[in-house]
Amino acid sequence: MEMVPLAPVCGVEIKGVALTQAQGDSLEAIRQAVYENGVALFRDQHDFTPEAHIAFARRWGGIDLNNYFPLTEDHPEIAVVRKRADQVTNIGGGWHTDHSYDQVPAMGSVLVARTLPPSGGDTLWAHMGAAYDALSDDLKQKIEGLEAYHSADHIYEEDGLYAQTDMAADLRGQSLRTGATHPVVIRHPHTGRRLLYVNSAFTLNFVGRTRAESLPLLQRLYDAATAADNTCRAAWEPGSVAIWDNRTTWHLAMNDYQGHAREMHRITLTGEPLAA
Repeated sequence: MEMVPLAPVCGVEIKGVALTQAQGDSLEAIRQAVYENGVALFRDQHDFTPEAHIAFARRWGGIDLNNYFPLTEDHPEIAVVRKRADQVTNIGGGWHTDHSYDQVPAMGSVLVARTLPPSGGDTLWAHMGAAYDALSDDLKQKIEGLEAYHSADHIYEEDGLYAQTDMAADLRGQSLRTGATHPVVIRHPHTGRRLLYVNSAFTLNFVGRTRAESLPLLQRLYDAATAADNTCRAAWEPGSVAIWDNRTTWHLAMNDYQGHAREMHRITLTGEPLAA
């Protein structure tokens, strides 16, 4: 197993391993690489069938079923993240971290490329440990001990953001209601590293402050989180698989392939309670 950084502080490409066979020490090495680097990219996993996808996720731990995306007909564990050639909007086209609106947010995801455009459709990640470390001492002091409220309702509800787009008919769960409070700075449950835990999609306000009162400080944190030095970028190829940690990273799916289809299959991995 060989690990090659995708960028100085974010992401790693892991070579010399077949995910269909990963277990024991090799699976533990992959876990640690994901926890520390935020995302691990694997190429040439052409035998990673839906059944192998599910089996790998179960070896990792629990699977969280997605409440919003379409599910594959034969495998409800697998959510379909797709954009048809005739659609303009894509899923995940802004910086975010998945499931921060849950009381126990998902650990991360295993994403498999199934249909790719001729070019474009890259995914970017940003490392929240690097983002926190780079904050000024003054800014770290301002957020010490703060908690923030997260929700997905404004995104997915019947009159939410996606309802105003050509993606609306493809999504589910419009009647669900979400909401969770988490520390603004958490400690990773496995590495102990301090991580910035807010995101521009789902974080609405600091506890005890209105959204209007919260936005100036939140925007400073968002700007710091997506600084170029914190990010990495992966170009998808047939057989590519990415595994990322939602606690350690944000991600963004580029929407630069208009007129072409893109379909990815995603399994979400069960997480654990977060703490400062």
